[in-house]
Amino acid sequence: MTDVSFTYGIFAVGTFWIFRLTSHNFLLYTVVNLIMDIFMSFIMLPLLSLLGVAKYKNITFWQYALVIYGLSFVIYVYHK
Repeated sequence: MTDVSFTYGIFAVGTFWIFRLTSHNFLLYTVVNLIMDIFMSFIMLPLLSLLGVAKYKNITFWQYALVIYGLSFVIYVYHK
């Protein structure tokens, strides 16, 4: 189960904007996505956990970062 506001909100919009602004250069796209995914995994979600909004349950910080970074390649291929 997922939080619909998160999945269809900031994550989707952010991913589309990253793609829109960097899709002309694959290396730039991957670097920007890596930076944003690390920021999300190690800064934003732990902060949300402290605030009681969201928390990691069955996944570590690194696993989450790898999953969303891997998903960025699927999104790139899909949109191209």
